[in-house]
Amino acid sequence: MLHATLSSEKWNTFPLIEQLANIGSEVERSIKWREKNYDYMILAVYRALELIDLTLHDPKNMGGLKEIARIREFIIDYFLGTNIYGSSDVFWQKYFMVYTRATAQRKTFLLQA
Repeated sequence: MLHATLSSEKWNTFPLIEQLANIGSEVERSIKWREKNYDYMILAVYRALELIDLTLHDPKNMGGLKEIARIREFIIDYFLGTNIYGSSDVFWQKYFMVYTRATAQRKTFLLQA
């Protein structure tokens, strides 16, 4: 496990939007490291895939498994494959920004409540 301090039990306590925001952070790291250090990029991709796998196994996410599995497939294709789906850095940044913003808004709301 690449996230040494993260258990599936702890991961499962996060809402889906926060899980996806965390996956997005690893994807963002992958994008940033691609040109600078291939080994770091690979580690970030593997961490993203690990978080996706934890998300796929979270019982509360059973209704969204198809989309989560598709995200996994697209990430592998984009960073490790031939990019047959035509993804781009901008696509991934926009896709995950929604979850990052929603998580930030949720945390602000909870602090104010």
